[in-house]
Amino acid sequence: MRLAIGIATIGRAVVLKEVLAELHRQTRAPDRVIICHTRPADVEGCDGIWPGTEFLTSTPGLPKQRNVILDAAGDCDLVLFLDDDFLPQPAYLAALEAAFTANPALVVATGQVIADGAKGPGLKVEEGRAILAADTPPADPAPVPAFNGYGCNMAVRMATVRAHNIRVDERLPLYAWYEDLDFTRLLGRHGEIRRLPTARGVHLGVKFGRGSGVRLGYSQVINPVYLGRKGTYPWNRGLRSIGRHLLMNALRSPAPEPWVDRWGRFRGNLAGLADLLRGKADPMRVMRL
Repeated sequence: MRLAIGIATIGRAVVLKEVLAELHRQTRAPDRVIICHTRPADVEGCDGIWPGTEFLTSTPGLPKQRNVILDAAGDCDLVLFLDDDFLPQPAYLAALEAAFTANPALVVATGQVIADGAKGPGLKVEEGRAILAADTPPADPAPVPAFNGYGCNMAVRMATVRAHNIRVDERLPLYAWYEDLDFTRLLGRHGEIRRLPTARGVHLGVKFGRGSGVRLGYSQVINPVYLGRKGTYPWNRGLRSIGRHLLMNALRSPAPEPWVDRWGRFRGNLAGLADLLRGKADPMRVMRL
């Protein structure tokens, strides 16, 4: 199989360099590495770390940047989307290729995140590497069913992408809350989505380079509604997601975690609820906040 790694990035060149350096540890090298950035500063110092890395430009927005990567990877069988702060175990790509080769019905695979800094203050590169070094293989290596692919590390079968013209929805702009869920659930209508316990890695969850808390909070309310109407996110899950984030942001706003703009997110949640009540639930309205 021809396997491409695709990374959409903005404002994190210092971390992206470390992710590219980690690729030299892979037991199965990628056939292509495609980086989509928005301005030269996004990839400053990244040239030459992985030989042959392709640098493409796009207007800002995760869906747009990932679609640029899909368009560029027309000669590939698999595209593995990695966040610009995800460190894969050395056997990650080998495990990925083995899973897709063994199961022709597999259309989306997501790895096992052994530590996720996105759920806390974030992890330093040195901490991530230490976690990888201390990791042990799973007792049961069999792939397991997954509801969707997790955007920080998800691989897709390009034959399915091309056959059904499936794209990352650009009506989920900027940070694009749940764009990974929507994209992989669409693919999942034509095959299987699996989590691979043997494809392991650490998501650093770097906090710089993110958008505003207000915009994220707005998307936390509006995007699940949009995807519910679209049919890619069941309403029972979507409404629970809205309620969970609204409650969490409200309760933690008076004494927020230092790394989270809880008050901004709560204000965005309220703006989203107001638009729902006015019948103006459109993810693109986040651009006006």
